[in-house]
Amino acid sequence: MSTVFIVGGFWLLAKAWPVLLEAQRTRRVADSGPYARIRHPQYVAFVLVMFGFLLQWPTLITLIMFPVLLIVYARLARREELDAIEAFGDAYRSYRDRTPAFIPRLR
Repeated sequence: MSTVFIVGGFWLLAKAWPVLLEAQRTRRVADSGPYARIRHPQYVAFVLVMFGFLLQWPTLITLIMFPVLLIVYARLARREELDAIEAFGDAYRSYRDRTPAFIPRLR
């Protein structure tokens, strides 16, 4: 089961990365691919991989670090959103209003 999370996380990261790079290159909001479903697919991918490793190798340090890293990523995402609002203004606000941060909406 842990492999599903690890592979899924790396797959999501591989799908999100080129979308983000293209958006940065063209100076626009990344809102296609995985970014059409969630605002922070890169952090979701990292969490999936970390959770898979936690399941595969549960140690005291991984049990302690996992929630710490969740908090760090959530704070980093909020900080990046403030930067995105500053850079893109209403375009990012509109994207933020229609796209969930971490968990995609079920259809």
